[in-house]
Amino acid sequence: MTIEVKVPDIGDFTDVPVVTVLVSVGDTIAEEDPIVELESDKATMEVPSSAAGVVKEIRVSEGDNVSEGSLILVLEGDGAGEAPREEPKGAAAAEAPKAEVPADVPAPAPAPAKTDAGFGRVHASPSVRAYARRVEIDLSQVNGTGRKGRILREDVEKALKAQTVPAAASGGVAQGGMGIPPIPAVDFSKFGPVEDVEMPRIKKISGPALHRSWLNIPHVTHNDEADITELDRYRREMDTMAKENGYRVTLLSFVIKASVSALKEHWEFNSSIHPDGDKLIRKAFYNIGFAADTPNGLMVPVIKDADRKGLVEISRELMDLSGAAREGNLKSRDMQGATFTISSLGGIGGTSFTPIVNAPEVAILGLTRSKMAPVWNGEEFVPRLMQPLSLSYDHRAVDGALAARFCVTLKTLLGDMRKLMW
Repeated sequence: MTIEVKVPDIGDFTDVPVVTVLVSVGDTIAEEDPIVELESDKATMEVPSSAAGVVKEIRVSEGDNVSEGSLILVLEGDGAGEAPREEPKGAAAAEAPKAEVPADVPAPAPAPAKTDAGFGRVHASPSVRAYARRVEIDLSQVNGTGRKGRILREDVEKALKAQTVPAAASGGVAQGGMGIPPIPAVDFSKFGPVEDVEMPRIKKISGPALHRSWLNIPHVTHNDEADITELDRYRREMDTMAKENGYRVTLLSFVIKASVSALKEHWEFNSSIHPDGDKLIRKAFYNIGFAADTPNGLMVPVIKDADRKGLVEISRELMDLSGAAREGNLKSRDMQGATFTISSLGGIGGTSFTPIVNAPEVAILGLTRSKMAPVWNGEEFVPRLMQPLSLSYDHRAVDGALAARFCVTLKTLLGDMRKLMW
């Protein structure tokens, strides 16, 4: 039989761009397999198939805008995957008799708002329950959009947003301590000419993500300096030869190489905090994101498996990804999977800054313009080229002493070019 797969409930979003189509005509897919990626104003999300079968037609293309109910593709299958959607409304309750409260059990005393009350009567994974407890959302008041009414993390985030926005609009503080007093609206036209300028789409998308990271992560920034005098001399030699072959060798290539070595020695910086908040996810791969300044805003392409690449390959990939970012040709896969990010302002200036950690990563390295400075060598002051380092980290995963050790490792590697080849 023929099955139509449509965009499910994606919250309050409409006209969401399709950034990647993940299947092709003729593919055999299972229920819940991802079929397209959508880019909302919060993040990139995968849309799973509501049924299993063979892809017969694909009705969307990259760049199309879709909303809830838009037709994505047509499957040829037996329709088994759609059976749960035809269950009567009481079916979900019948499936989980243990969640029923016996009639002879006295009703519990009223529980405080946004606690664990009702958690036993809802359909949600342990990680979602842990997240809901952390942000003080009562799951019994959340509508699940997952299969069979399962509550997803996105559902909890939507409930949290709905809870805080009305309070902000009224000038109050949301209950539970999660609200923030709003910035009062000001009519600037009273003071002089004004003009509303539409923000680039990249900033509209990245803004909420940065705001979320800043509010959820206890940021600390450790500042240090690395002596790159010898490294820069070697870099210039490499760059001269690279120009003849159509690419450039920048300091960022060396910093990426050094960062991978430092991440291997201090694995916590290459980790993520587990959704339950009690563990770190240790990663055995090294994907380094780098901030690229484009006419449309900041983008973060990712050098995949940087630990397996040499300086020349990293330099070529940096140039290719930076060019694609400036021209607007980056694919979503080019910006996914980073374990550590580097944001370089070296070509512009500055002495230090506080880069915002790109969650779910736990650290980000900021670079500003290197400068010649007098450095005491034990006998006299000598001119050395010093590179400022600004390491922001999530204090839940990394403490100050470990951050200092990471920077010592990093500047030792940058200070002795030979160690980068180990």
